[in-house]
Amino acid sequence: MRWRSGRRSDNIEDRRGIRLSRGVKGGGIGMLLLVIVAVYFGVDPSIILQQGTEMGGGSSVQTLPVQPSAADNELADFVSVVLADTEDTWRSLFKQMGGTYEEPNLVLFTGMVESACGYAQAAIGPFYCPRDKKVYIDLGFYRDLKIKMNAPGDFAQAYVIAHEVGHHVQELLRISDKVHTMRSRLSQKEYNKLSVKMELQADCFSGIWANHAQKMRNILEPGDVEEALNAASMIGDDRLQKQSRGYVTPDSFTHGTSAQRIEWFNRGFKTGSINSCNTFKGQNL
Repeated sequence: MRWRSGRRSDNIEDRRGIRLSRGVKGGGIGMLLLVIVAVYFGVDPSIILQQGTEMGGGSSVQTLPVQPSAADNELADFVSVVLADTEDTWRSLFKQMGGTYEEPNLVLFTGMVESACGYAQAAIGPFYCPRDKKVYIDLGFYRDLKIKMNAPGDFAQAYVIAHEVGHHVQELLRISDKVHTMRSRLSQKEYNKLSVKMELQADCFSGIWANHAQKMRNILEPGDVEEALNAASMIGDDRLQKQSRGYVTPDSFTHGTSAQRIEWFNRGFKTGSINSCNTFKGQNL
């Protein structure tokens, strides 16, 4: 991926020098295990994160001098460029739709972070919090993506950021609000289906970013799209459940299968059109 000459975003919050710790009540290892279980079994982890915040519990904050490695500095620089690229893409698309794009902040953290959606551990991976309209990522996730999930490559890393920014676009378009208001009226099984549609749409939006970024800035190198598709396949619900417990439970899927994630990223990438990303077609939203 050709990224080094790209613009850097001004919307990066670097919290890597802040170390948080929480007591077991409302946080700590107990909360981490609950969140991991939630991710695998189809529960929206934001619910548990928020419950942890409301329950309280001991917490401490320690600010430490940050001495990141050269590799970490380069990765943080890369994240800033990709975020700036999503800003340019969506600003242009929103303008075409007669709207104004509100840029999200991206928070870099290490280990644990406090968001408006609650406390989160790095183990849950990158996430978007609609309550503060921020994307959160521990750069260590990229090492896991490369080593544990066998999805190396800078474009695979860019896809992850573009996916989370896709959730921000859903928030701005009020899609997220419509889905969340239906929670109380649906069974967990039915709500999981809506969650899958949300995630697949974010994959499609990330494909739209890749389409427009390539047209505007010629960022792609041979093999880049394959990297993104490989990353999408590695984090499908079916693959993750199979790896974690040996079998899959489709009714508990919240992100979609590997094949579905690949399909919807490709739709966005090939068309570059938001209209091609209606994963809710036939659903009353």
